[in-house]
Amino acid sequence: MAKRGGFPGGGMPGNMNNLMKQAQRMQRQMEEQQKEMETREYSAVVGGGAVEATVSGAKVLTKIKISEEAVDPEDVETLEDLVLAAVNEALKQAEDASQEMMRGISGGLNLPF
Repeated sequence: MAKRGGFPGGGMPGNMNNLMKQAQRMQRQMEEQQKEMETREYSAVVGGGAVEATVSGAKVLTKIKISEEAVDPEDVETLEDLVLAAVNEALKQAEDASQEMMRGISGGLNLPF
């Protein structure tokens, strides 16, 4: 009587076994790279050095520097815009680095991370 379903011998075929090993290796690499990413810092300077924002690789704002020249009580809106621009640019740098790291691990495969 013929067996129904499954693979001969009950095990995975060689290609499937190799795929599983590659997936596990990729997952370990991603975890290691993610830990490393979280220790990095990304800074953006805007307004000719008026405002600098620094974020971690975990995309957490860690530092803001504002030059004295940027503080004008009559023009708070410009300072607010500069702070937003610096923070957003630093976050973009962290995101771009994260995406680049993922592309390196996945070998250019279009995987949904």
